[in-house]
Amino acid sequence: MDYLWAFIIGGLFCAVGEVLIDYTKLTPARILVTYVVAGVILGALGWYDPLVEFAGAGATVPLTGFGNVLADGVREAIDLHGFTGIFTGGIAAASAGITTAIVFGLITALIFKSKEK
Repeated sequence: MDYLWAFIIGGLFCAVGEVLIDYTKLTPARILVTYVVAGVILGALGWYDPLVEFAGAGATVPLTGFGNVLADGVREAIDLHGFTGIFTGGIAAASAGITTAIVFGLITALIFKSKEK
């Protein structure tokens, strides 16, 4: 049942993104930023963690999950370091994901040749 809920919730996030692409004038980049900001806001309000407990990877893998990680990291860093945690907490919490994206992007760029459209 956990897999089913992860699939449904993750699919709903993707479906909302597709609807926004198809029926609005928003660019994909703006939609991605909106998802991250929504995750930050929902995480800061404490509303995203119950969704993560319910949907698992269906809520942590989309970009809203990245925003939630940023919000959680800032909250923990503020508790530990005070005001300076605002600037360091999000990056520290998301560093593994950021590093992975950079490394795999580099590997992909080395393997494949870019083409002009």
